[in-house]
Amino acid sequence: MNPVIERVTARIQERSQKSRGDYLARIAEAASDGPARGHLSCSNIAHGIAASGPTDKTALAGNVAPNIGIVSAYNDMLSAHQPFERFPALIKEAAASRGATAQFAGGVPAMCDGVTQG
Repeated sequence: MNPVIERVTARIQERSQKSRGDYLARIAEAASDGPARGHLSCSNIAHGIAASGPTDKTALAGNVAPNIGIVSAYNDMLSAHQPFERFPALIKEAAASRGATAQFAGGVPAMCDGVTQG
């Protein structure tokens, strides 16, 4: 690796060690608390479960398996965003392999420099 990149990377790792450790501790604590679906209103739970397949319906209703929300910048107009099209399916597959569910929650507006420059 380029020596400058190695030095910069080492500085970033050193500088962020405490905040990253704190973040990872919060994530571990949240994971040990289990899913927080009990904090959602019944209508939100019903919508999330209604759109799921039979296996996911059971997992979501059980309030035990994690459910990952997927948000993407994919759209059909920007060639640079085309690779994002396959990510929700890959994430769902990976989640299922670990006993979790994943649902595509929506997209975010995305523009590229070529479009914004006219």
